[in-house]
Amino acid sequence: MVRIRLMRRGAKKKPFYRVVAADQRSKRDGRFIEQLGYYDPMKEPMDIKLDLERVDAWLGNGAQPSETVARLIERARNAAANA
Repeated sequence: MVRIRLMRRGAKKKPFYRVVAADQRSKRDGRFIEQLGYYDPMKEPMDIKLDLERVDAWLGNGAQPSETVARLIERARNAAANA
């Protein structure tokens, strides 16, 4: 099964995350299928950039988002609707 989840990047105590589509059996920072965006919690306000068309395509094909990514997708949709 394909999961849409976070891949941790960045230095120690300065996290930066990529939002990726990956097989659920692969490691957190291991092999992934496609990068869908990024999330930087260290910026104020936090920086979220997602390719919502590709996210919708993956969700339409049966990919399951992690809990955190589901919240980030909602924030990105709200930001896009308000812009």
